[in-house]
Amino acid sequence: MGIAVYPGSFDPITLGHLDLIERGAKVFDQVIVAVLVNAHKKPLFSVEQRKMMIEEATMHLGDRVRVDSFHGLLIDYVKEQDAKVVLRGLRAISDFEYELQIASVNRKLSEEIETFFLMSNTEHSFISSRMVKELASYGADVKDLVPSPVLKELKQKFSTEIR
Repeated sequence: MGIAVYPGSFDPITLGHLDLIERGAKVFDQVIVAVLVNAHKKPLFSVEQRKMMIEEATMHLGDRVRVDSFHGLLIDYVKEQDAKVVLRGLRAISDFEYELQIASVNRKLSEEIETFFLMSNTEHSFISSRMVKELASYGADVKDLVPSPVLKELKQKFSTEIR
């Protein structure tokens, strides 16, 4: 089925993200997890740290997953990668409105690029990177929300014993 680009900030990658990557890797020949470089955001982790955590968390998928970063328009990046699909996850109805707007704009910019939506697994539907960071900052147990490489980095970042 070709190459799909799964874009996001992944600050940090969660088990919800990982689930979508694993499922996408079953459908597409390759999934490029593309970390967005956004100068307007103040991420907890650097782009290189985020890429490293994603690479460690997806190692079991072999060459079906590649991790990269990009800045600028997503559609330009997708074309540069010779991909035809943008992979996106939907957790709730509130995600749908936002994702529909983005998909529509992308379609307007390039009719040959399709957006492929995967519904979140219900056990991960409540997880967001923002929630994980907030919980970890208070020392809460987030081991059931993130891959183990992320847990290690969160413990270091917050210099606290996460329960």
